[in-house]
Amino acid sequence: MNTLQTSYANAVLGADFATLENIHQPSKNIAIYQREIHHLQADLAVTNTQHLAFQSAGAVVDVLQELNAYFSEHLPTCHRLLEDITNTFLQFEKITRSDSLKLMLTTVDTNMCRKFHTDINDLRLLCTYVGPGTLWVPNEAVHELPHATGGRARELAIDEAHIQQVVTGDIVVLKGALYPQSNPILHRSPAIEACGEQRLMLRMDVNESLT
Repeated sequence: MNTLQTSYANAVLGADFATLENIHQPSKNIAIYQREIHHLQADLAVTNTQHLAFQSAGAVVDVLQELNAYFSEHLPTCHRLLEDITNTFLQFEKITRSDSLKLMLTTVDTNMCRKFHTDINDLRLLCTYVGPGTLWVPNEAVHELPHATGGRARELAIDEAHIQQVVTGDIVVLKGALYPQSNPILHRSPAIEACGEQRLMLRMDVNESLT
């Protein structure tokens, strides 16, 4: 898969959190904060020794309190990873301008979402700390198939040569179908089940999201 060797009109990339604010531009449906996570490697090695499954939703302060309690019990030495997730969560709060959010940190060893799809929400943040990153499709690589007769659901064709993949450790914000004047991004999880790979996934949503 490509890692954005070509620039695309619907994507914005940058080397700081401010990049993610550009998701609100009408022409953008994916924003990627490109970064290095070498400083997290010792903590991530600890996460590989167990199967993590943390979920919380509600007021930001309450979610962070539950996150701290989870780390105290399951990952007591992983201070840098906790700080990274906390900072990311607070930045997502600013981007979404919402005071009620969802946070999930989970170990994944299945293919999850196998088909390209759009989320039924407004904004979603993803970060793959371990394993291959999320696959996504530039707008110009998606084409609607014509139908001879009406009444059928729209079908899309994807130019596979232009499928992109988020680099491990990068933070991505995706626009979903519920975003005002929506321009949702097509994306899917990488296939890992057959080769026995494992991912550590961080996901954040506005609490009003439907999925």
